[in-house]
Amino acid sequence: MGVQILWAVLLVAVAALAIAAPGLRSNRPDAWWCLIGYPLSVIRILATWRRLTTTIGLAVPRRPARLLVGSVVLKGDPLRPIPPRRSLPRLRQGGLEATARLHPGQVPDDFARFTEAIAHAWRVFAVRIVPVGRGHVRLVALAWDPLASPKVPRVTQYEPLRAVVGRREDGAVWAIDLHLVPHWFVVGATQSGKSTLIAALVKQLAPQRVALFGIDLKGGLELSLFEPRLSALAPDRSSAGRLLARLVAEVETRMVLCRKAGVRSNKDLPKQLRRPPIVIIVDEVAELYLMATREEKNEVGEISTNLLRIAQLGAALDAHLVIAGQRVGSDLGPGVTALRAQLGGRVCHRVNDPGTAEMALGDLSKEALVAAQQITTAERGVAVTIGEDGRWMRTRSIHVTPEEARRVAKKYAHLTPVWHEEEGTYL
Repeated sequence: MGVQILWAVLLVAVAALAIAAPGLRSNRPDAWWCLIGYPLSVIRILATWRRLTTTIGLAVPRRPARLLVGSVVLKGDPLRPIPPRRSLPRLRQGGLEATARLHPGQVPDDFARFTEAIAHAWRVFAVRIVPVGRGHVRLVALAWDPLASPKVPRVTQYEPLRAVVGRREDGAVWAIDLHLVPHWFVVGATQSGKSTLIAALVKQLAPQRVALFGIDLKGGLELSLFEPRLSALAPDRSSAGRLLARLVAEVETRMVLCRKAGVRSNKDLPKQLRRPPIVIIVDEVAELYLMATREEKNEVGEISTNLLRIAQLGAALDAHLVIAGQRVGSDLGPGVTALRAQLGGRVCHRVNDPGTAEMALGDLSKEALVAAQQITTAERGVAVTIGEDGRWMRTRSIHVTPEEARRVAKKYAHLTPVWHEEEGTYL
């Protein structure tokens, strides 16, 4: 009698889940995945692993398919190939992961070539292969596309110099942390989402006690929305050159203060001597390096040197760079390449030329470079990023409307540190 009641309760629970599944998947995808999607996927993986790895050539036979007997070569099909040993799939946010042991002679790229086939067999959105030490790979499956409509939790307490700007493809929030990675390089074509990312970054930094400086070579069209919150905005190259020279002087002042106090960074200074962190946002950086006359060449050389000095010295002195542009290639000169080497954080949206993607990602990850070049025009806001852990991932920034940008700038205008334009110092 007790067994019958248990079976009846189990059947009722299964029926209830089956009825609630469509609504649960639409409204609470995380709950749907934990209750229904993940258990079904585990059963599917366990049932199809041998057949899948045999079909795509990852399973190996105990003996070779060819055998030499005297001078005769015998050919045949191997019997029951051995699949790579695999761990039990583990639940993770928005997906699952399992570790597989490579057969002798196999490399992670052997698995990476078949990620689409594995995703189809497991009936998940995508599968990523992550090398784990020697002889093992981690298969990370995403149940759905978290970048389709990225939403981030409302931030009530801001961590210093950390900005939550969107979602990552693994479902976690995407944060740009200037403490961990002091300088960032952002590229993207028109309407790719580059300006949206910058707006999301400034929106998150506006409530914090930081000094924001803008260099917007579009005449100030983009960053002027945040002008009440900016300590200074340079809309052209001449004013940008003057601003950068004064900011270099500010960095040198901080260096002197640290040396006299016997400390190694601005945040280690006594509170009464500590200067507010500086974040310098440069939009359309290519305009800073274009030149046609000798006078422009001298101006470009000075700007390039000052940017490089801030990049080299700024991490310890709380001066941070966010460099953005539509087209940034090595043809702009060695100054751009030298600056790029100092920018540890990289974000590449859809670009119109391979050289820009190569400049952003080519020196760090060939796989990330390929992924960035596959972003379509329909995927506005989607980007490939490399951050503090050195790994690449697809991300998408949240959308910030112009009205929202103006509202945020006015709301937090009182937090703007006063900057003396002529002397380039704080009052």
